[in-house]
Amino acid sequence: MRFFGDFPAKVDPKGRVILPAAFRKLLEAEKERTLVIRHDSYQPCLVIYPESVWNRMLDELEAKLNKWNRRHQDILRRFVEGAEKFELDGNGRLLINKRKMDRAGIKQDIMFLAVNDKIEVWGTERYVEHFANEEGAAEELESVMCDMDE
Repeated sequence: MRFFGDFPAKVDPKGRVILPAAFRKLLEAEKERTLVIRHDSYQPCLVIYPESVWNRMLDELEAKLNKWNRRHQDILRRFVEGAEKFELDGNGRLLINKRKMDRAGIKQDIMFLAVNDKIEVWGTERYVEHFANEEGAAEELESVMCDMDE
């Protein structure tokens, strides 16, 4: 499953937002009803995973962790902390709780960003700030791709 595109949206006063139709259609085609939302480990945004992707990712993480290692268990706790399962309502909306919105810096205007098999949810201000330096991103991409060829 691969999502494509970036879409602006608005969160209503209750924290509800309509998931873009392109994403809903792909989820329906793949028969994915349950989604998981959590804060991102590296960036100030939220991440939405189809449940099958979340489960696969969690299985991969757990396979690398030793359940008898205290540090490993803390890594797992931090990864799953705040994760919530949900289904879209009849209008294609999801509810983002205030704690998650505050932590991600989300106010009213947001951007949905497709990133392969997940969807990121950014506050518009943070999204613009993060993606403002296109030259730096090009250099990073060049660095990664050139390292792969060697």
